[in-house]
Amino acid sequence: IIGGIKRIGKAAEKIVPTMCLIYIAACLYIIVIHFDRVPGLFAQIFTEAFSGKAMGGGILGVLVVGVQRAAFSNEAGAGSAAIAHSAAKTKEPVREGCVALLGPFIDTIVVCTMTALVILITGAWDNEQWITDQGLQGAALTSRAFREEISWFPKVLSIAVTLFAYSTIISWSYYGEKAWEYLFGARTTVLYKALAVIAVFVGTVVNLGSVLDFSDMMILGMAFPNILGVVLLSPKVKKDLHAYWARYKAGEFPTYK
Repeated sequence: IIGGIKRIGKAAEKIVPTMCLIYIAACLYIIVIHFDRVPGLFAQIFTEAFSGKAMGGGILGVLVVGVQRAAFSNEAGAGSAAIAHSAAKTKEPVREGCVALLGPFIDTIVVCTMTALVILITGAWDNEQWITDQGLQGAALTSRAFREEISWFPKVLSIAVTLFAYSTIISWSYYGEKAWEYLFGARTTVLYKALAVIAVFVGTVVNLGSVLDFSDMMILGMAFPNILGVVLLSPKVKKDLHAYWARYKAGEFPTYK
């Protein structure tokens, strides 16, 4: 946190790709050995989502929870990821915007879909003993699902979750630092960094449910003005995007082979 964006970037570029590759490899292993069940599982996802049972079971509540977890997962609409991408040294902001699109795709479409398939393949999604009796949910339920197929993987998953949490803490501290710097000036960022470290400690001793509720509220508070800004600036974004693609098709950008 004290080292700034360069130190944060160096830490994140080592932690995140390595953990993602290990996690994806484990998911692929389970999916491949049960590949014959995958088409049926996708069919089950869609039929169950739009069934009468789902409607009667509180589809609105599930939808709200899904949106909350998606916001945590890929930060879509919150505007926080744009702070990190704005630090990139590029003369083409449209190009950096295209790179930014990969984040939600890899995180949600690839990683989360694989996780869902693992949970469905292992039967963790409706295992009453795990969910009701043992109270497993979230990362704990995912870990139990992996244990069914790869007995030693929960230990690796625990390390991965810890490292992901660490990279998340230092990344979000940078987002907050840039906002603080904009509001109060660069000279007072040391105070912010001290407050950020204190907040991390407080988060470890406060009830997890309270932390998640507070985080949901804060992300919602970020999303409203950000989405409004996206809507208001969409004509300019569209204009810049068309201009960029016109230059690209005209061959104005150098190609590397």
